[in-house]
Amino acid sequence: MRKRGMLLIGTVSITVILSGCFQGEQSSEEIDPPQDAEAVDNLENIEKADAGELNEEEQLVSETVPRELFLIDSNGMVASQTLELPTPDSNEVATQVMEYLVKGGPVTPILPNGFQAVLPEGTEILGLNLQEDGTMIVDVSEDFKNYEATEELKILEAMTHTLTQFENVNKIKLRINGHQLNEMPVNGAPITDGYSRVNGINIVDTDTLDFMDSKPVTMYYPAEHDENRYYVPVTQYIESDGNSEFSSIIKALIEGPGFNTNVVHVFNPETILAAEPKLNDGVLDIVFNEGILQDSDQSIISDEVMETIVRTLTEQRNVEAVNVKVENVDQLVNESGEEYTEPVTKQAFIPTEKL
Repeated sequence: MRKRGMLLIGTVSITVILSGCFQGEQSSEEIDPPQDAEAVDNLENIEKADAGELNEEEQLVSETVPRELFLIDSNGMVASQTLELPTPDSNEVATQVMEYLVKGGPVTPILPNGFQAVLPEGTEILGLNLQEDGTMIVDVSEDFKNYEATEELKILEAMTHTLTQFENVNKIKLRINGHQLNEMPVNGAPITDGYSRVNGINIVDTDTLDFMDSKPVTMYYPAEHDENRYYVPVTQYIESDGNSEFSSIIKALIEGPGFNTNVVHVFNPETILAAEPKLNDGVLDIVFNEGILQDSDQSIISDEVMETIVRTLTEQRNVEAVNVKVENVDQLVNESGEEYTEPVTKQAFIPTEKL
């Protein structure tokens, strides 16, 4: 059985300057259906709706769509929650998710226990323009300035990660009443060239590392509040151990983020990377020893272990799916007894689409 250890959290702020300059006009495409949508169910609901026969649960399903919102959890970490939001018009999707980040806004009655919104109360989303290069320009009202300095990076991280859940959004730029911001209005974080996931999120202090020989990597760890289990992205600086970059990431993921985080460590202490990971046509093959298994007799790998691995590795460049293997095991299964017959993508855990 796997062992878990709770680790304490701390917060730090690191400002990273990006480069690049972008211009362009707004472009908007029709939204793809949610990844897990089933045509048969939709057809049945449409027919029932025409006949006025939808019950309350079916009406809710037909009128909402899952969205990933990055909010603030009870430990002050920026973390995502997938919430059912009203189905908007196709050109209002980005505006809607931003409005649901505002304190006291429409997200309030559906906030999970322990979570809070991140944008200052009263903030209005005046406009969003998606450039051809994937830069989303977000125009907000003056109320956006009403936040504490300690909230500045959290605001940037939450906005950036919420909007970049859409496959064609790469980074964000900010305006207030149409005027471009070159730095954040309270604590002066530079944002002239935009803000992206490269900047990191919930950055872990790593005083002992040589930053010249290390790189920031965002890893995902489970956390919990009451009965709510969710995943927290944590940006750590990792050193290369002379092997591949993927090997360094996986080993750091197994070790966990250190003493100053409040997440659940899901890997057994016996877990070892058994071979160098190999990337082929977007699929990363990873081989572990049997120490990674939750139940070695049944060849069961913990659902949380699998999700932690897949969420983290698919954040890396060119990795579209992960194929996990275990030494001396012919067929891995999840906790429900279902076999892993093909590589796992992040879409198995997170709804994704384009704007």
